Amino acid sequence: MTLAIPDLPAVLETDRLIIRSPQPGDGPDLFDAVVDALADLRQFPASLPWAMETPSVDESESFCVAGSESFQARKDFPFLFIDKTSRVVVGAGGLHRPRWTVPAFELGFWGRSSFVGRGLFSEAADALVNFAFASFDAKRVEAICDDLNVRSIRVCERIGMQLEGVLRQERRAPDGSLRNTRIYSKCE
Repeated sequence: MTLAIPDLPAVLETDRLIIRSPQPGDGPDLFDAVVDALADLRQFPASLPWAMETPSVDESESFCVAGSESFQARKDFPFLFIDKTSRVVVGAGGLHRPRWTVPAFELGFWGRSSFVGRGLFSEAADALVNFAFASFDAKRVEAICDDLNVRSIRVCERIGMQLEGVLRQERRAPDGSLRNTRIYSKCE
């Protein structure tokens, strides 16, 4: 089966955010956002292993270049979340691991600690889910999060995702402890 992937909008906008794919040159802004978020992200090493190391500006730039290429090739759909007022990158996320035969995607998101608690990440996650349904005719969007990641759990629930189950002792953290993983989904 050959799937025609539609032309995609360059930018999504919500009330408070500009949501767009990373571009070459975004590395320094992404680096600042990651550094701001690291302390919170490191609480969940089993599900966010990339956050265990502090990236460099060059690594952040490489991520942006690769993300732009993946987006253009329709292999992965990373996005930056940019505050409309300040133009600060407040976080990132995306629609990952596309399964075109369904179509289905895995939703991911994270944000700067200094911007948590304002509803921005629920706004961004909701926009990405709606984008998947509208642009790809997705039938399923799922989110996978650590059972102790209360903020991510709240975002999933706030945007209408349903808890499908908890995978017990599904991941091992770097300290050797076993962690549970929650699976949320929204289906059309």
